[in-house]
Amino acid sequence: MKTQHDISKNQYSDKSQHYLESSVHAQGIEFQKIVEEISGFAESKIDVLDLGCGGGHVSYQLAPYVNTIVAYDLSSEMLDTVKQTARDRNLSNISLQQGTAEHLPFADHHFDLVVSRYSAHHWQHVGQALQEVHRVLKPNGKLILIDILGSDIPMFDTFLQSIEFIRDPSHVRDYSLSEWTNLCEYTNFDIARIEQQKLALDFQAWVRRMDTAPEQIQTLHFLQQHVADNVKQYFAIQPDGSFSSHVVYLVATRLS
Repeated sequence: MKTQHDISKNQYSDKSQHYLESSVHAQGIEFQKIVEEISGFAESKIDVLDLGCGGGHVSYQLAPYVNTIVAYDLSSEMLDTVKQTARDRNLSNISLQQGTAEHLPFADHHFDLVVSRYSAHHWQHVGQALQEVHRVLKPNGKLILIDILGSDIPMFDTFLQSIEFIRDPSHVRDYSLSEWTNLCEYTNFDIARIEQQKLALDFQAWVRRMDTAPEQIQTLHFLQQHVADNVKQYFAIQPDGSFSSHVVYLVATRLS
């Protein structure tokens, strides 16, 4: 029986180089925000989990500021890329671990900080994953989560989830602000900071990153052209298909 994890593994088995080279993933104002959060820890050097590391950009950016960082991903191919890149950049405090977000192979209270960037929308059971994050964090440890943001307005949300899934069948859901708030409360996290930012997406780069098939690309263009004008305006859809998504930057503290 094919599971969501199987679909994710298949989708990303040959795309690690795309994600390593992706400017969307390699750059972002959130990296500086994360470094600032790290400076607020009482410990001089902390232990970090990069949950759903993909091409490894969080690990590369944070490695100079932390004691250890574990690059964790479902895809062995992604981890192979991270291993080689970390070696090329002389980042010796990055280690690798394969697995799912719902079953973290780490002891209780192991990490000071868990960072997940552009990964949570792939998780099969987001509540279970957050419970696991809570378990592996030390008391008063922090979760920093960055992901594409769903909408509480049904028309906008339906469009977003549709194009995400057509482009990438491993997509599960982009959660809205209210959903993230409820999920954090349910899994015993206290939200200390929650912000929105815009992410401009070049259409050709967006579909190329996933090797989206031509017929799916046609469907994406069809949807973009036939949605209501307020949807086009909300996502700033351009004639070439490029558009903007909203991104959540969330910092939450583990409650006991």
